[in-house]
Amino acid sequence: MKITREEVLHVAHLARLNLNEDELVKMTEQLDNILSYVDKLSELNTENVEPTTHAHKSVNAFREDVVLESLSREDSLANAPEDNGEMFTVPRII
Repeated sequence: MKITREEVLHVAHLARLNLNEDELVKMTEQLDNILSYVDKLSELNTENVEPTTHAHKSVNAFREDVVLESLSREDSLANAPEDNGEMFTVPRII
């Protein structure tokens, strides 16, 4: 076992989690499975593998920033439930 019950209790305390006995057993098993899997990955030879920052290479996936004409004030306020002629009128929230 890679992780002990006491370590899980310590992590739960740090995360402000109150685990009952069933949750503690389940969490210990799940964390142990995760740590065992990560430990298995450390057996791989990664000496000639370059570090990866993203799953796939993409170069600037954003569109060009083009200035377009915006809506007029009248068009923007046309479907407003209430307005004062210059902006939307909304209920005051205190």
